[in-house]
Amino acid sequence: MKRHSVEGFGALGVALVVASLLITLPAAGQAPSSAPAAKANAGPKAAKGYKVPRTAEGQPDLQGVWNFSTATPLERPSEFGGKQVLSDDEAEEFAQREAARTDHDKNPPADIVGNYNEFWYDGNKKVVGTKRTSLIVDPPDGRMPSLTPEAMKKDAALAEARRGVGRHEPTPGGWVEDLGPGGLQVRCIMGFNSGPPMTPAAYNQNVQLFQTAQYVVILNEMIHNARIVPLDGRPYGQIRQWVGDSRGHFEGDTLVVDTRNFLRETAFVGGKTTATLHLVERFTRVDADTLLYEFKVDDPSVWTKPWTAQIAMVKSDQGMYEYACHEGNYGLPGIIGGARVKEAAGKASNR
Repeated sequence: MKRHSVEGFGALGVALVVASLLITLPAAGQAPSSAPAAKANAGPKAAKGYKVPRTAEGQPDLQGVWNFSTATPLERPSEFGGKQVLSDDEAEEFAQREAARTDHDKNPPADIVGNYNEFWYDGNKKVVGTKRTSLIVDPPDGRMPSLTPEAMKKDAALAEARRGVGRHEPTPGGWVEDLGPGGLQVRCIMGFNSGPPMTPAAYNQNVQLFQTAQYVVILNEMIHNARIVPLDGRPYGQIRQWVGDSRGHFEGDTLVVDTRNFLRETAFVGGKTTATLHLVERFTRVDADTLLYEFKVDDPSVWTKPWTAQIAMVKSDQGMYEYACHEGNYGLPGIIGGARVKEAAGKASNR
């Protein structure tokens, strides 16, 4: 049985909101840089002999709740060098080691006060079925490409500004915009594993897909965010959004979601992306219980070239629950107030 981290309920309410949004009228705006062209059998393919189910409209049926937890890291650990795939024994040993390392009862994070215990963490206990050493499949070394000079300079400046500052604390004298790389998560604006793109982390690693003839809805359990993806070929809008502006189409049995017009960073890889991110996600049902999720990240402000990762999501028989996190979280006054007290104490000790 998979556990869900539940701080409140309201799945029915979320479903009703999603249903109401499905009748949204097309918005005017700029046209995509290139119109999507259907390519038969493009991208990942279903397992041999598996016939992808269809909706009443004839689309590949991708609906359901899918879990994307795994012990396989996004980037290949240096210990594996050029090794792309693990043996059965190596995969089991790595999974056991990761489970022990991340056990929050035995190894609680030193920089988080009052953290959840292990019961609430959702199963990053197994590596992906392919036994790859990383979720990144391109570049072949399983690592993110080099950062641009601009991104390196930005990282260095942030590290200097936050020297000696704990996670989720504001930089000295800072306010809610100075909570560091995890600031959007702390403020309950963006889920730390829902991105976009989605990546395994901690708990609430579930996503539910809804389909109609003209829309797909991607509903993440973390921060209960719903992305409404039109399939009707409408142009992109002109309003930048936290999760970008998405347009979708089918290429054979694969749903392709092309997203741009991000407001700023998302929660992906510690908030490293920028408003220039261009994200292409591909969803392919490869068997009855597996949805292959592939995403290509192209952010020229951050990385010197695009890169791609894949995650095999597993069909869940569990329902979705609302994670009751909101920007008015009562923790924020405590975070800011504690920081001011700490700063005052530091000034007093330096007199």
